[in-house]
Amino acid sequence: MHELLWLLLPAAALSGWWIGRRGSRETGRSAGDPPPSEAYLQGLNYLLNEERDKALEVLTRMEEVGSDTAETHLALGSVFRRRGEVDRAIRIHQDLIDRPSLTRDQRTYALLALGEDYMKAGVLDRAEALFQEVVAQDAHVDQALRHLLTIYEHEGEWGQAIETARRLEGLGEGGYRVRIGQLRCEQARQAWAGGDADQARKTLRRALSADPGCARANMLLGDLEREQGRHKAAVKAYEAIGQQDPALLPEALDGLAAAYAGVGRTGRMESFLREMVTRQPDGRLMVRLANEVRQRQGTEAAIRELTLMLRRQPSLGGIRRLVAMTQSVGEPIGPREVQILLDLFEKLEAGRSRYRCRQCGFASWTLFWQCPGCRAWATLRPLDETEGM
Repeated sequence: MHELLWLLLPAAALSGWWIGRRGSRETGRSAGDPPPSEAYLQGLNYLLNEERDKALEVLTRMEEVGSDTAETHLALGSVFRRRGEVDRAIRIHQDLIDRPSLTRDQRTYALLALGEDYMKAGVLDRAEALFQEVVAQDAHVDQALRHLLTIYEHEGEWGQAIETARRLEGLGEGGYRVRIGQLRCEQARQAWAGGDADQARKTLRRALSADPGCARANMLLGDLEREQGRHKAAVKAYEAIGQQDPALLPEALDGLAAAYAGVGRTGRMESFLREMVTRQPDGRLMVRLANEVRQRQGTEAAIRELTLMLRRQPSLGGIRRLVAMTQSVGEPIGPREVQILLDLFEKLEAGRSRYRCRQCGFASWTLFWQCPGCRAWATLRPLDETEGM
């Protein structure tokens, strides 16, 4: 009932107008437009009594729909859609579109509303056609384009999605730079999966042109170049992530290590990680650096290195790795106590999320480039190790 209460306002306004109209007749004053029909008032009465089927039947069978009644039809259809009664919403909006008495703006808005009905019902091809018709009418263009963008993303029509996002930017709507970068990444993945590595590479560069901060584009570009045996180019792409978004760098470390090996610079991994830890004291970077030190200088050197880093910036993952390395060299910590600590750290890590959407708060163990919660792009961020537990 709460969604329908606001419809009392037009009903009350019409009632007051009707009373005023009757009074003007009695005093002989000019009345202006004719009063609402009895059918219309009966429909409102049914609506306010929550007899929605009766209200819908009366309102859609009205012979005339004027300016005021058209607005109420549109509002009623929107209420039906929000309540999940999409079939009723479609019926009332389709009925409106068929009315020759509507103004051009009212008809276009009814087309937009009908498209939203079909979108809610999951009939995306019909919704797409209606939104395209709205755009062609050059009215409510921004709303229609936003809906079209959602449909194209859902359908994986990346080229059309990009063009739509660019049109929205052209209308003065901001915030599409990051989105276009992500859409270019999706387009590149599609080309790569289809065996067109050259096109994928070009598309990823266009993603970086659209959004120079798109770390995902360099992740994909690094993977692509490494797969193609272009290890030097892969190193360049992976290392750029450290400048773009150091928090996402740990996602690319395996690829970077392989690329360094491909160019014969395995020692570069340690020095690069030192640079990054200085700038971004991330626990995952610390653990990776400690592992590199262990491979090259031994476990005791790695323990000293990791201890110094943890004193500057505590990290659950770092502490867990320190305990494991300490146990491996036979330091005076009983095996039973060490195992208890390791088990506790395992439980702490398993029970927390690794990523959270900065827009809607969706939390996940997996990195999604499009948030499953709010469908926004590039909004999932790595959590600090003290968060999400």
